Amino acid sequence: MVFVAAIVVGLVFGGADQYLGSLITVGPWTVQVSQMSAPWLILPLAFGFTQRDPGRAALAGLLATGAALTGYFAMTLSPVEGVALRGAVAGLPGLIGSNLENIVGGAVTAPLCGLIGQRARTGRWWPAAALVAGALCLEPVARTATGRLYPPDYVWQAEVAAGLAVAVWAVVTAAASRRDRALP
Repeated sequence: MVFVAAIVVGLVFGGADQYLGSLITVGPWTVQVSQMSAPWLILPLAFGFTQRDPGRAALAGLLATGAALTGYFAMTLSPVEGVALRGAVAGLPGLIGSNLENIVGGAVTAPLCGLIGQRARTGRWWPAAALVAGALCLEPVARTATGRLYPPDYVWQAEVAAGLAVAVWAVVTAAASRRDRALP
């Protein structure tokens, strides 16, 4: 059942991400939120977190990301985005070709993030929290370094704030866990 949920949530996530980026009339924030990479790492991690078995966690992460990419591409080539159905089929090879590094990157990172999520569930593994916090906090830094951080600033500030919140939660949870283990 988790695999079906990973596919459905992934399809909706990818389609919504692409559609959000096209809503430029709502404001520039929609494009910036749509261009965030961190949620694409957190999605497979979250599905991996639902699993006890490492193989199933890796597969859940891969299915979620594969479905998200499928939803993203489907929305890109849909009538909602102004593409005629005939044009969608003709545009698919070019779209896949221009996104090959995203597809390969997702095929590598999704199972890894799924596995990290599973490890977090079974052992309260701190690297999972560090990955989420780091992805959220460091993405604006990486985008600045490549000259791709665009306004509005409050989008990036909210992303960093979310990363810091995850980091604080992880530290507090780890401290409580250590304290509980130390009690007789």
